Amino acid sequence: MNCVAVTWNHIVYFWRPRPTVRFLILVILSAAVAFAQNASQSFNPPLSVQAAHVLGFESAKSNASGTLSIQDNSLQFQQEGKPAVRVQIASVQDLCLGEQSKQVGGLPMTLGKAAAPYGGGRVISLFAHKKYDTLTLEYVDTDGGFHGAMFQVNKGQGEALRSALVTKGAHVSESPDQAKQQATTEVSNENK
Repeated sequence: MNCVAVTWNHIVYFWRPRPTVRFLILVILSAAVAFAQNASQSFNPPLSVQAAHVLGFESAKSNASGTLSIQDNSLQFQQEGKPAVRVQIASVQDLCLGEQSKQVGGLPMTLGKAAAPYGGGRVISLFAHKKYDTLTLEYVDTDGGFHGAMFQVNKGQGEALRSALVTKGAHVSESPDQAKQQATTEVSNENK
């Protein structure tokens, strides 16, 4: 056992880095960390979410499921086995974000609610709904025509899509809260 400990001590002494070697290792590690941080900041993977196209995109079926993604400077909706429908982000004139609640469970859930005694169907209704975000956009096509499209995405993904589109150059008009706040400020300034 002592033989192994002596051998280990010799190995540790032999491989002990000198101050110059320690400094070089520190510089190399610092450079590697800095490079990794710059690489992670400059790499923006395309945003892609599962969505239902409610209506609006030409050549895309209403209520079709697919992938809504941001690729370079365009928003694209891709149905399985069909060509992607694209809109340039710079042509987006307005974005609206909303919420929607849908009852899930279909006919069996409806029958279960009706059969629940003592008003238990109301309690079941509380848990039989799923919330979604709706993303509505208005855009101008290449010929100057004005169009609108609506998509349904899972709760929370709508805000991420909206933020990414605004970052890429989509135009957004004021929200009703901002317009109300601005009108209130203007009225208070006129009263002075």
